[in-house]
Amino acid sequence: MIHYQKNGLTVFQSALWQTTSTVVEGVEFVLIVDPSWLPHEIKAIQEHVEELNPNKEVYLLFTHGDFDHIIGYSAFLNAKVIASEGVSNHPAKDYKLGLIKDFDRKYYIDRPYQPKFPVVDIEINKDGHQLALGSTTLTFYLSPGHTHDGIFTIIEPQGIWIAGDYLSDFELPFVFDSVKAYQSTLLKANSILDKHQLSVLVPGHGKTTESKEEMKQRIEASQTYLSRLIEAVENEDEQTISRLRQEMHYESSFTSSCHEENVQQVKREFANEWGKQ
Repeated sequence: MIHYQKNGLTVFQSALWQTTSTVVEGVEFVLIVDPSWLPHEIKAIQEHVEELNPNKEVYLLFTHGDFDHIIGYSAFLNAKVIASEGVSNHPAKDYKLGLIKDFDRKYYIDRPYQPKFPVVDIEINKDGHQLALGSTTLTFYLSPGHTHDGIFTIIEPQGIWIAGDYLSDFELPFVFDSVKAYQSTLLKANSILDKHQLSVLVPGHGKTTESKEEMKQRIEASQTYLSRLIEAVENEDEQTISRLRQEMHYESSFTSSCHEENVQQVKREFANEWGKQ
């Protein structure tokens, strides 16, 4: 279950959707990110945190409000919660909780806690917002596009980039918020690469990477997918649209529905520019 471990950074990877959960141990704190999925997986994260210095302040960071990322919140209720203002004021909290409950009922899962939507203690509402935790600094950047409420987190001096549901090694963009915002977030990702000394990227799904070249390639792969999709939808090129759907890894009814949502989102955002209604 431990996918990566080095220099105080431990990344757990769930069997479901290759979802990552991260624990960062600093001198004065422990930071948990998106503790996720199955009860025994979350228990392993709890046990790992308990093995660390119990006198350290514990923080819980949510990269965004999707149900697979907040599902473990209630296992860490004593932690101080960090998330975007968009998570704090999420317009569909009950819906997200409903998705968790539906998932557990579908698979007969009993949890030793009652799932709740996170109550945010430290709200992030602008790019460059910083939080000093002793000798460690967390710098946050808003990352809308996948959802409206995403944030990137840079942890320094360790050089850790917590990317949320962006920059996976296999997952192409799923756009549930805005294509244009997603493109802007990818440009922001490039500027983050230039601005910060990064040692490791942790995506919300998939593999971590220490290679800056691979980080760039992941950004470019997402940019290329969106550019090709926009062009194909504008030209009503069904062959390319179908090919893009097939390029999604682990092709399934789920990835197909996400791809179709991407297509519809492109139409909603660009139709007026193209003179199409």
